[in-house]
Amino acid sequence: MNKISNYVLGGLCVVALAFSAGSFVKVNAATEGTEIAGQPVDLTYAADKALPAVVHIKYVQNSKVKTIEVQSNPFDDFFSDPFGFFGNPYGGQGGTRKQKVQTPKREATGSGVIISSDGYIVTNNHVVAGADELTVTLEDNREFNAKIIGTDPSTDLALIKVDGKNLPTLPIGNSDDIKVGEWVIAVGNPYGLNNTVTAGIISAKARSIGANGIESFIQTDAAINPGNSGGALVNTKGELIGINAMLYSQTGSYSGYGFAIPTTIMNKVVADLKQYGTVQRAILGIKGGDVLNYINSLKEEGKEVPDLGTNDGVYVDSVSDNSAAMAAGLQQGDVIISIDGKHIGKMAELQEMVNNKRPGDKITITYLHKKNKVTKTVTIKNQQGTTKVVKTADLDVLGANVIPVDKDLKTQLGISNGLQVKNVKAGAFKDAGISEGFIIITVNERPMKTISDLQDAVKTASTSKNPVLFITGMWPSGKTDYKAVRIGE
Repeated sequence: MNKISNYVLGGLCVVALAFSAGSFVKVNAATEGTEIAGQPVDLTYAADKALPAVVHIKYVQNSKVKTIEVQSNPFDDFFSDPFGFFGNPYGGQGGTRKQKVQTPKREATGSGVIISSDGYIVTNNHVVAGADELTVTLEDNREFNAKIIGTDPSTDLALIKVDGKNLPTLPIGNSDDIKVGEWVIAVGNPYGLNNTVTAGIISAKARSIGANGIESFIQTDAAINPGNSGGALVNTKGELIGINAMLYSQTGSYSGYGFAIPTTIMNKVVADLKQYGTVQRAILGIKGGDVLNYINSLKEEGKEVPDLGTNDGVYVDSVSDNSAAMAAGLQQGDVIISIDGKHIGKMAELQEMVNNKRPGDKITITYLHKKNKVTKTVTIKNQQGTTKVVKTADLDVLGANVIPVDKDLKTQLGISNGLQVKNVKAGAFKDAGISEGFIIITVNERPMKTISDLQDAVKTASTSKNPVLFITGMWPSGKTDYKAVRIGE
């Protein structure tokens, strides 16, 4: 079994009831959140602070008709046209043909945390991605329709908004201050059971499990079950320290380990989504991994283990051209040991540090080169290799945003240009079967290099007799696809 298959995204709990013994913490009268050595921990203060600010999110994806390719039956081809007089537009002899199918309506539930009194709510990307309707229910049973402000699949975070005033909020704590062994509560709506509180401790920090592109999870043994995703991980002071994201399980239910996205990552993502509509992501420009993992892999292969001067840090396997890492002089075989004076013991810690920076920020990198310590201060860049702000273009008629494809993805897919689709909602793109991540390469045979190219193509098509965008595109998997998007209706 693939390792990642054991990690269950806890957000989309298809509506059903299930009960788990030990999943609830009795809440008594709240006084204060204190931890005294040798005495039971009072978690009622934290629960009282958290419960009003944690919401239930109902997700609806409407039924729709989509076109798929199916395998043709060669005998059907023969009997319908045995002598080939008319030709077979789908290739014949068992080729493929297009068929329209209707997808069923889908409903699911998740959780979210109100972070501002005017209605901004943070949750997981996988809780809201692809939704046609989002309904938010507060602890006092007030209901609001929500809209998506922005999503970030790389961190599995999303920001949504309801029109409300004076809503209850949860204070945001600093996840850097948490300690292994510290008591926490997880608050959410597992299996659709609203306002559920479970308790546990911090089991580990900066945990990387290979589920997301950018991750530095808080690991906890507080029960996190399907429906809990997007809910709050809260310390005994009643402060938000993480957004519950997933559980480790071979059964799909809680089995001892849950994971939350720390607020140090959340704060930056939320600020960028509010201001720009997309995350201003800086990259260092290296590929590598934990030194200890590198050493262990060499031992398993029976290879000689080099003396790196440390068993801790991030081993550099390769350096990208025109990157901050190259400017710092990093080379293959070097080991990064600190960023801005903060010790880096593993890749997850490095990712978290860099993720909190924006393109154009300066960082100080300390690394070992042939066991000699080197310290350099450099300017980090975005995935396009610049320090410019990247904004999404909100193309209302299409019902989506787009951003230029980053340099690494263009290299990976072997393309020279393209625009990547973000934040798909109701509109022409969704109707045509275009979802988040799809890459637009050409529109009506015109290469899409900039957002202005797409805006011009939409404007031209909308005033023509046949207002259709004929799109050649590609999915991040590398599969080429063709879409016809009608914008005149």
